[in-house]
Amino acid sequence: MQIRPFVDEGLGNTCHLVIAERAGVGALIDPLRDVDRYVEAAAAAGVRVTHVLETHVHNDFISGSRELAARTGALICASAAAGLQFEHRRLRHADEVIVGDVKLSVLETPGHTPEHVSFLARDMAEAGQPAALFSGGSLLVGAVSRTDLLGHEHTVGLTRQLYYSLHEKILRLADDVAVYPTHGAGSFCAAAPGSARSTTIGQERLGNPFVRAQTFDDFLHLARQMPSYPAYYRNMAPLNRHGPRVLGGVPELPPLSPDAVHERLRRGEAVVDLRPVARYLEGHIPGVYHVELRPAFASWVGWLVPFGLPVVLVSDTTAVHDEAVRQLIRIGYDDLPGYLEGGMAAWERAGLPVARLPVLTVEEVRARLWRGEPLVVLDVRQDAEWAAGHVPDAQHVEGGRLVGQAGSLARDRQIVAHCGHEARGASALSLLERAGHRDLALMWGGFEAWQQAGLPVDAGVSADERGDEGDETR
Repeated sequence: MQIRPFVDEGLGNTCHLVIAERAGVGALIDPLRDVDRYVEAAAAAGVRVTHVLETHVHNDFISGSRELAARTGALICASAAAGLQFEHRRLRHADEVIVGDVKLSVLETPGHTPEHVSFLARDMAEAGQPAALFSGGSLLVGAVSRTDLLGHEHTVGLTRQLYYSLHEKILRLADDVAVYPTHGAGSFCAAAPGSARSTTIGQERLGNPFVRAQTFDDFLHLARQMPSYPAYYRNMAPLNRHGPRVLGGVPELPPLSPDAVHERLRRGEAVVDLRPVARYLEGHIPGVYHVELRPAFASWVGWLVPFGLPVVLVSDTTAVHDEAVRQLIRIGYDDLPGYLEGGMAAWERAGLPVARLPVLTVEEVRARLWRGEPLVVLDVRQDAEWAAGHVPDAQHVEGGRLVGQAGSLARDRQIVAHCGHEARGASALSLLERAGHRDLALMWGGFEAWQQAGLPVDAGVSADERGDEGDETR
């Protein structure tokens, strides 16, 4: 038995290819939608993918199971409680999936989601080899997955289910059992930072605060300290349950003229500028969403751009389109009419309007605050970042929550937005601009530059400590 991970740093998730070498067959667990890399890797290893296994109905990405089944003929296997509305094998506790010499036993491990299952893999031809647990969103490296995705009214019940799944099923396994979670650092489903993507039962007994929690109440307290999550999550489970459309590959974008893009923007379609922050500030199409292309590109598009809107891309080069499209289809943004041919240079040549935004250094912001100028310093970082320290007298609205609050912010003062560096701050400026704000600027370098300059820092209070209820982005 060999295990090959495919890590997506942006979503913070890992798909695992379990290979039964002697038979030359394999199973993929929790694949993303752009499946070509899995198919190519399996073919290069001389492996035929015969099964696709799902640990749960995903809330953070569109499953690639149907793409793989269409491409390879693989059998989709998922929990009988998942309610999938397409052809698959329905699994229950203690069922077995046989892939060559590898036996994958099903453990019902609800909590992260009600239908969640884990897979315990054993090499039937190598009795001495430790088993491997594919834990999906149950036991993670140093954490567990969140239990609030079905709404706050279900959180306590799901947390109790997860507590039971851990103590009555997963933690009864031997210390040397390797653990391969789907969710990891970078996932909004997870809690613990770090680069490790696998662990063992023994390591988690020693160092995982959720495992070490003495009582259920302690466990529940930890489970309630998860960050907010992107708005697009609410659309993923229904799509995955119904069965996402089979794309047959990564779509190629057609070029669109500046006038065509202008008309689409006028009709209310989303135009996403994925260029670096500095290029966006120098000149951009008024009314665009700015989300810099980076590993977290899809998550932030899914947080800011209403789900289901057609998305037109603006970039400096077509070389980045494959990566951008891959990220977008992973979260169900399939309506991609094309890209602005010729970029901003073509837009300006067409005589269409261009907006520009100024940059302030942290020293300039500090001096203006010191002089008492009418300035709003808007911090768009996560609650936990704000609580760890922030610019004195700054106003705090998480970037995701800004979608619903941009129109209510002061219009009689300049708003200077910032995040940890620049990317989320620039996205916030694009939302504010769309809401009609005109006196805007970016604090370059963000809070990190503020700290490095040795400027004053105030302690903050997180949403949990304030006792806030709910999150409008959910």
